[in-house]
Amino acid sequence: MGRAGRRRDPDGAPPSLKDSDLAVRRMPAIRVIIFNADESFAPTLRATLQTFDGVKIVAEVDEPTLLPQAVRQFPADVLIVHLDPNPSALLATAGEVATKHPDLCVFAVSDSTDGQVILAAMRLGLKEFLTKPIDPTVMAAAMEKVFEKRTDHATTGRLFPVLGSAGGVGATSLATNLAVELASVSGGKVAVVDLDYRFGQVATFLDVEPVYTIADLCESPEQLEAQVIERTLVRHASGVFVLSRPIHFTQADNITAAHCVGALTALLSMHDYVVTDGPTRFDMGAKAVLDIADCSLLVMQLLVPSVRSTLRMVEACSRPGSISTASRSCATGLDVNPPA
Repeated sequence: MGRAGRRRDPDGAPPSLKDSDLAVRRMPAIRVIIFNADESFAPTLRATLQTFDGVKIVAEVDEPTLLPQAVRQFPADVLIVHLDPNPSALLATAGEVATKHPDLCVFAVSDSTDGQVILAAMRLGLKEFLTKPIDPTVMAAAMEKVFEKRTDHATTGRLFPVLGSAGGVGATSLATNLAVELASVSGGKVAVVDLDYRFGQVATFLDVEPVYTIADLCESPEQLEAQVIERTLVRHASGVFVLSRPIHFTQADNITAAHCVGALTALLSMHDYVVTDGPTRFDMGAKAVLDIADCSLLVMQLLVPSVRSTLRMVEACSRPGSISTASRSCATGLDVNPPA
């Protein structure tokens, strides 16, 4: 991946995952929270952001009352607030967030070109006021400012979700082996996370016995300090850190998409690479994870049901404004073994 804020290829295709990419450690990234109550504008806004390398959408909010909670819960660098259809009503909320979180760059997007509205936004502490249709050059310049602000002190790891098109295709084997191989080849700090909250077998495949799980990490998402995270992880003999699925079924019911993304974002701030086994359900929770991923690996078998599911998943990922991640597909045989 290139420098954050730099646009992708003209055809809009995501950058390819080259062998040399594995040598790049802890690439800077710009994490974005979107507030938008207009569903018709959502695909356009997502598509605009997805044209920039290193920009990751970590959360989307459509209710003003939920915005302060999202800012507290999701580590982010930029908050983009779509002010329409009533800019005056939302400016106060955006200004309150900007005041309480001075390190967060708040951008406003609106149809309005009223000088008084723009002046009010600047006085409230918003960093940018972008008029629609959004000029990619202006957006690039705004993101470049954020990038320059972060390069000296803020970096993030790379996230590789591994998804199976069906049960038993070898996704867990690939995820655990990929984590072990990354730790060996890169020499970096690697974590593997089990996102199959009920039937995950990452800990079993790596022969570790966790005391704490992702459920414990998600109980207090607003207090994900380094010491808390380190206590939750189990270190495998290969050097890979393991975050296991919940021990009890009932704990899985309490893990939301927001909890999951918050935990992954915290792990990315501490590790060079994070590999996930899953998500296992192609729902809004999966979308939240894939939106912050660098490259998603989709595993299938050369069987008709698996191939059909793979095609449906690839189609969903390919829709404009749907999921902002590169994806790769691979086929497995039936003799996949867990790492030694």
